[in-house]
Amino acid sequence: MSGDLKSAAGRKASPLQTMKAVAWSFFGVRRSTDLENDVARLNPVHVIIAGLIGAALFVLSLILLVKWVVGSGVAT
Repeated sequence: MSGDLKSAAGRKASPLQTMKAVAWSFFGVRRSTDLENDVARLNPVHVIIAGLIGAALFVLSLILLVKWVVGSGVAT
């Protein structure tokens, strides 16, 4: 069990590959072959961190969008 965890944490994928996989997961569309490649390549810790950053950016963009719409007077 710990050997599996160590081997997963030692995977080397670029930050761009990790962000791309996380972005596709937010979108909800992924081919099974790409998913299998991601599972073999990506570091789970990096995926969790990228997911948290992606979620924070998504929430921040929604907040800014709402502030912009309310500030423009369209929502009144």
